[in-house]
Amino acid sequence: MFFDQSATRLRAPIVRDRHGNRARDWDQATREPIVGVSIQPFSQSEQADPGARDRLTTGWRLQTPPGRDLDLDATDRVELADGAVCEVLGEVARHQDPFGRGVHHVEVALVRTSG
Repeated sequence: MFFDQSATRLRAPIVRDRHGNRARDWDQATREPIVGVSIQPFSQSEQADPGARDRLTTGWRLQTPPGRDLDLDATDRVELADGAVCEVLGEVARHQDPFGRGVHHVEVALVRTSG
């Protein structure tokens, strides 16, 4: 596995919307580069409903090299090198080093739905 790819972490602040509810303000998201990772496609599905828009869902797996943690939360988004913005699917998996030296590597499922 090669760890020569990059992406951008998007982290949005929580604000009050016009109804007083807490919501993420993605227009004000901070951008932080993620470098030296592997990003590979892992799934794709298409849902075609008569009378509705076709929906395409694509998934990727982002993985760090051994010995590297990643400042990424389940509530963040990740912008891939091609500009596609993905949601973090589920929790960020931090695999522990078997010898007790902290995080061995991180794996993150990413998903993008369009249509």
